[in-house]
Amino acid sequence: MSKAERLIEMMITINAKRDFTAGELASEFSVSKRTILRDLQELERAGFPLYSEVGAAGGYHILKERVLPPIAFSESEAKAIFFACQALEYHRDLPFEQETLSVLKKFLNCLPLDVQKSIIQIQNKVVFWIPDRHRDSPLLKLIFLVVINRHAATIRYSSTYSESTRTIIPIGLYAMNGLWYCPAYCTTANQIRVFRVDRIKEIIEEKPYPKEKYPMPASIQEYLEKAEVKNDYHMKIRLTDIGVKRCESECFLASGLKSFPTGGGIIDMEINHAALEWVADYILPFGKNATVLEPVALIQLMQQKIDELYQHYCK
Repeated sequence: MSKAERLIEMMITINAKRDFTAGELASEFSVSKRTILRDLQELERAGFPLYSEVGAAGGYHILKERVLPPIAFSESEAKAIFFACQALEYHRDLPFEQETLSVLKKFLNCLPLDVQKSIIQIQNKVVFWIPDRHRDSPLLKLIFLVVINRHAATIRYSSTYSESTRTIIPIGLYAMNGLWYCPAYCTTANQIRVFRVDRIKEIIEEKPYPKEKYPMPASIQEYLEKAEVKNDYHMKIRLTDIGVKRCESECFLASGLKSFPTGGGIIDMEINHAALEWVADYILPFGKNATVLEPVALIQLMQQKIDELYQHYCK
């Protein structure tokens, strides 16, 4: 085994360990302890995060922020990584925004020049556009850590109409239409609610919670799959061609949209009670390009909003 091969193998080996001695590595790689010490010094100079302790219980340890060993990628795999990362480019906030930029810069600089040019060409021609909501989420990374640590958090939350303090037990995080959402069990409401991360103004306290006490989905995927089964109301909205085109850009309504070959279309889907207000606000600017057929609750809500607008502008 050449020295270069040994150093790579050693990085892989000690990265999987937390504690080790030079003697252990010398035995494992069938070289002298002096050779191992020289190799470890080279890895430290290259930036591998090692520190040593002397004494009977001493040895080498890897710092928490470990450097991962080299991984070989094919040209197509390298392009796939940049293509996947490009889907995050237009998110206003990311949990590890600076680290993402650092990773991509390091990775791109290690690639052959022709592959770099090919990736830049992809970046110039393909984009995953996300609307800029002009809403910052400064606590996104802290909420991310609460989620990963499986803790509860007491937060100060600013909703549409009021500000309140409540304790939530996050299920996970998801991004949609340029905003981050955190579905969580709210101990104040004693049910699962969805919180917009940009509206979380302060994390007052974070702590563990008795996991068996609250009815929680096991994962964010399970929550989202269950959330798709919306059975409070059966909703039908008849659309003109213009209405169809406007609904095609809204992923929630597009899931129940059916276009007709002769023109126009219909939204036919199940929704829950919490979605009524949002649907009414979204459909109202459509004017005659959308006609709510059912449920009655949505029709009444539309009438109420129209009357409020009339009172506001015409009285």
